[in-house]
Amino acid sequence: MAEIGKGVTAGKLALNVQKRLSRAQEKVLQKLGKADETRDTAFEELVTNFNKQMTEGSKLQRDLKAYLAAVKAMHDASRRLQDCLADMYEPDWFGKEELDALVEEMIEKELDNNLEDTDTLWLDYHQNLTDKSLLCMDTYLAQFPEIKARIAKRERKLVDFDSARHHFASLQKGKKKDEAKIAKPAALLEMAAPSWAQGLISAHQVAQTNLSYNQAEEELGRAQKIFEELNVELQDELPVLWDSRVGVYVGTFQSLAGHQEKFHREMSKLSQNLNDIMTKLEEQRQLKKDATAATRKDGAKSEEANHSASTTPAPKSSVTNGSDGELPPGFLYKVKAVHEYTATDNDELELKVGDAVLVLAFDNPDEQDDGWLLGVKESHWFQKKDISAKGVFPENFTQKV
Repeated sequence: MAEIGKGVTAGKLALNVQKRLSRAQEKVLQKLGKADETRDTAFEELVTNFNKQMTEGSKLQRDLKAYLAAVKAMHDASRRLQDCLADMYEPDWFGKEELDALVEEMIEKELDNNLEDTDTLWLDYHQNLTDKSLLCMDTYLAQFPEIKARIAKRERKLVDFDSARHHFASLQKGKKKDEAKIAKPAALLEMAAPSWAQGLISAHQVAQTNLSYNQAEEELGRAQKIFEELNVELQDELPVLWDSRVGVYVGTFQSLAGHQEKFHREMSKLSQNLNDIMTKLEEQRQLKKDATAATRKDGAKSEEANHSASTTPAPKSSVTNGSDGELPPGFLYKVKAVHEYTATDNDELELKVGDAVLVLAFDNPDEQDDGWLLGVKESHWFQKKDISAKGVFPENFTQKV
């Protein structure tokens, strides 16, 4: 006989069709109540737990995938936001270099021991969740299809076992009836066959009955063996699988929580740095605003002084201790600190709000930086009468008096 398909002959196909028909017939008889069904309440409970476990695990897997998709979307949004900030930050704003360095780390994905950049944090966070949580769930759920197939196979073999059991039982009943019939040969046989042939006919009928009985008994034994082997394996595996769910859930959520904590801790450092830059930018804006207002005020006073000088004679200059408002010799003019300034170098003058400073001319004008003045605090000058404590300070932190 030619093959019907690869590895499937006509004989095997016919056998499979016969098995399906027998199972269908057995199921119908069981539902109609004409054949008893083997039930295992304990195993049914194991199957219920298995189905519940598989449903919960599949839902967790779907939710983890959705969470990872959200992380990826947040990563893309964060990158676009940082790029936008870098593009619109003007060159003369505070911390331009610092901001560029920060954004460069975010874009180029460089890792620093003390401050991981944003891009790397997002990438590491996504990858760690994938490796430690999602792949763990994938591995956990990968065993369910094979076990589910074996449970379905067990159900089929149970039907085969019930069918073989019922067939064997029916042959047992039929055998007793046949033996009774053989003991009383039919009248037709007695008349049609000679007396010497009647014994052979009876023996043949007995042999046929015994053959069918033996075949049914062997089939019952095979069906029972296959079913019990599957049943024992599943009864051992299903409870172990059921208990394993706790460890899988604990590991998955512990890993998720740990990586979330690390990600948000490191991200908070970068966020704090950005917040500091924005705070200093606002301070710079306020200082410029105050300096502009002071310049306008000084301009107005200067015009008024020039006007007064042109209409009144200049007073005679005299050197005093400064109590009358006149400057000691060698000083250009006096300023008053309107903002605190913390010195960052040895040649700088530290200021507190209200400090009066006597401004000096630079020995070498080329050494003077734009926006910086040289001076000594008025209180120091009146106490010690020396300029050794002179230092430079930002002009926009003071107001001319």
